[in-house]
Amino acid sequence: MHTMDTGHTHDLLIIGAGPAGACAAYWAARAGLDVVAIDRAAFPRDKTCGDLIGPRAVAQLDDMGLGARLTDHHRITKLRAVAHGKATELDWPSHQRFPGYGYTVRRRDLDALVANRASDAGADVRFGVEAVRPVFDNGILAGAAVRSLGDDATVISGSDAEIRARYLVIADGAGSPFGRDLGTWRNRAYPQGVAIRGYYESPSHDSTVAESVFDVRDHLDTHVPGYGWIFPVGDGTVNVGIGLLSTFRDYTSVDTTALLESFANNVAGRWDIDPASPVVAPSGGRLPMAGSVGPKVGPTFIVVGDAAGTVNPFNGEGVDYAYETGRKATELVIQALGTDNGLVLQRYNTWLETEFGAYFKVARLFARVVGNPQMARGVTRVAMQSDTALEWSMRIMTNLLRDTDGGPPEALFSALERLSRMVPEPAQG
Repeated sequence: MHTMDTGHTHDLLIIGAGPAGACAAYWAARAGLDVVAIDRAAFPRDKTCGDLIGPRAVAQLDDMGLGARLTDHHRITKLRAVAHGKATELDWPSHQRFPGYGYTVRRRDLDALVANRASDAGADVRFGVEAVRPVFDNGILAGAAVRSLGDDATVISGSDAEIRARYLVIADGAGSPFGRDLGTWRNRAYPQGVAIRGYYESPSHDSTVAESVFDVRDHLDTHVPGYGWIFPVGDGTVNVGIGLLSTFRDYTSVDTTALLESFANNVAGRWDIDPASPVVAPSGGRLPMAGSVGPKVGPTFIVVGDAAGTVNPFNGEGVDYAYETGRKATELVIQALGTDNGLVLQRYNTWLETEFGAYFKVARLFARVVGNPQMARGVTRVAMQSDTALEWSMRIMTNLLRDTDGGPPEALFSALERLSRMVPEPAQG
């Protein structure tokens, strides 16, 4: 492993080799860039996640040449929504640009797959290397001071080395320590997600239906505004989890471990699991959402994925947006290098607004509404009234609105978007 690049300046340094960083590294290497990606973890490593990758993410993985590798994992062809005593199954919403299916892939496998793909394409991917602090030249970010870590995260190399690059992509995940050192911050008026998941043995592990539960209740049978899931992994287990939004007034006082236990008990009969015997101890984390972190661009850097807060508040998906932002960041770096003009990076903000601005604005309004338990119950009751209403809702929640030939779901979203423009957002926190 090399952590000192004395006298050498790379084209691109990527901080973090998770979904966004590894995707960026792959596309940079494919374009012939001299690219280094570092991650403090030793891969393969696990991450708290629902493990379900939807059509948007599948399309990105296909583009990276990993479609055939995905077939080694468990395909999901249907979605089941459960609320208020009713369960409805639907196909994935159809779309011109995305496939009509997803996969469940454990993050330890998925992230290693993409990182290895980047390495095979020519990227210099270094595991067990921590970015300690930014390195500046005349006030402009020019690289990172780094150090090597052992498998137990103890420092092997005590002296900091430097990796320098003309441009950097910041992809070190939720909380982004490196991003904070550059001045990024989370707008606390925007929603944040809190999620916890565990794995349980189940004879239905090979079901092709992913289940989402929208009337989550605690041990006192009190409705909690949140979202539960059961995703078959196909390896003898199902991934069972709970997600809450910070717009729920009491979310900080919720014992998420106890809530997961209650949820597992509530779905135990349907999935034939033993709630008292998870295969892996439950783990959780926080997710910045709806573009809540900024600034996302500097003179020589772009912030992507969870580090930029691009998780979807409607359903907690983050991997697909990590791939999309990582890929776009690399496209802009390639253009900047080709024109010797770092101002090209500023187009990232414009692209984000065009691609996700309206969607995230509606999602932020949705998060405020469903943060109220009574409103949440009302919204889910309306959605569950008919298969048609549910299909419209799922198309919006999974961000699979059609680009052309839009129908009622697209018209509904347009109405919601107009409404969101009329409703003032909370002051920045």
